[in-house]
Amino acid sequence: MTESTPLTQRELQLPSEAPSSSAPGTVRPGGRTARTRAAVRDAVLAGLVEHGYPGLTVEYVAEHSGVHKTTLYRRWGGVEGMVADALDLAGEDSWSPPDTGTLRGDLLALAHEVVDTFTDPAGAAAPTAFITAAFQSERAARALGDFYAARFGRCAPLIARAVDRGEAPSGTDAGAVARAVSAPLFFRLFITREDVDAAAAEQATDAVLAAVRAGVYAPPA
Repeated sequence: MTESTPLTQRELQLPSEAPSSSAPGTVRPGGRTARTRAAVRDAVLAGLVEHGYPGLTVEYVAEHSGVHKTTLYRRWGGVEGMVADALDLAGEDSWSPPDTGTLRGDLLALAHEVVDTFTDPAGAAAPTAFITAAFQSERAARALGDFYAARFGRCAPLIARAVDRGEAPSGTDAGAVARAVSAPLFFRLFITREDVDAAAAEQATDAVLAAVRAGVYAPPA
């Protein structure tokens, strides 16, 4: 799981613990409790990969994390809360958008991140499990949506640099551009179940680049 992989970042900055009134699965602990949270996250990932969301149980997480079931229920409320918190942890990483010096290079690098992640069986296991869980749990779906909304939000500097270089119109929506690059790849991966490769990454990139230049993602003049 490399530093550039969108759903598998492990450099997590864990803030201090939230008040006890926080909803299950939203506690942001520090110190020893941070280690507990990380152990639960790792067990959730292992369980999702091994059994899928329907087969993930509190008993499994307790056994593989060393955290008692009573604590898991009290802090996370159950499986949904633990999955949502694992995604929340994934979003606390240090990922930043590529900076290759050109808009095409940056967009192509984003596309290749998706291709490289989901064509590597080991790297694809955890993010695929999270995406599958989102189809089966509304709470997991919200957490996954929040994860990607934050990820796309981090792409603002990528577009700002492109605007400064004259490669994109002022006001171009960075999130919309990032979504557009990823969308055809995710469609092929999870809807039509087609293979994705470097050629698919190039095609997605060039289609979005043409749309950016045409002002599709910028406000009307």
